[in-house]
Amino acid sequence: MERWIGKVALVTGASAGIGAAIVKKLVENGMEVVGCARNLKELNEIATKVNKAGPGHMYPYKCDLVDENQILAVFEYIKKQFGTIHICINNAAVCYHTPMVSADTEHLKEMINVNILALCITTREAITLMKNTNIDDGHIVNINGNAGHKIYFETFYSATKYAVTALTEGLRQELRAANSRIRATAISPGLVKTELMYRMHKDDSRSVDELYATKPSLQPDDVANAVSFAITSPSHMEINDMRIRPTGQLN
Repeated sequence: MERWIGKVALVTGASAGIGAAIVKKLVENGMEVVGCARNLKELNEIATKVNKAGPGHMYPYKCDLVDENQILAVFEYIKKQFGTIHICINNAAVCYHTPMVSADTEHLKEMINVNILALCITTREAITLMKNTNIDDGHIVNINGNAGHKIYFETFYSATKYAVTALTEGLRQELRAANSRIRATAISPGLVKTELMYRMHKDDSRSVDELYATKPSLQPDDVANAVSFAITSPSHMEINDMRIRPTGQLN
């Protein structure tokens, strides 16, 4: 991670779970990390902890990714505070436990806005800032999921993750066509023990407890380690799609 010491990263969905673990990993390795999410209180609590854990620093920034203006404000902050950006990690995602045939339209819209549109906007803004400041060795990392390769249980959520698969590969092709050395990576974990499942099943947390008690699962730190592996790969190697599962996961 030496090459990233003092460099700037943005992590979305940084207030818990995988996002918080990624922030901690980057700060421990000397990066300046802007962590954004809707819950500023949780972001501040994480910053208090991780800023004692390494030579880097976390900068909490409240942002609702549904609102493009708030996303643009994050990048204005990054430009003013640091001048540029080197890594953009699109981690934020929402999922609702509902069949597509009976889904609430607002839930569908939110999944599109957060899981797809926000990812596209942050990617666009990050690459634009990189290019404008002559950063040609940056990295875009999209936290995808096994749901982006196989439909498991939530049809529409899987559709948004399939979009992440396509968008990451499309981005790689666009960057290659532009002769850019900016790299694009999607990391697709299997079952991870985070608060996402509890949010999906907020009226039946006991079933989630049973799921984690009976099924093998990854920890958020495992995904953070995968991010570290991807961004520290040698410059001649681009990890485009990394799938990680807990040992023993069926699919």
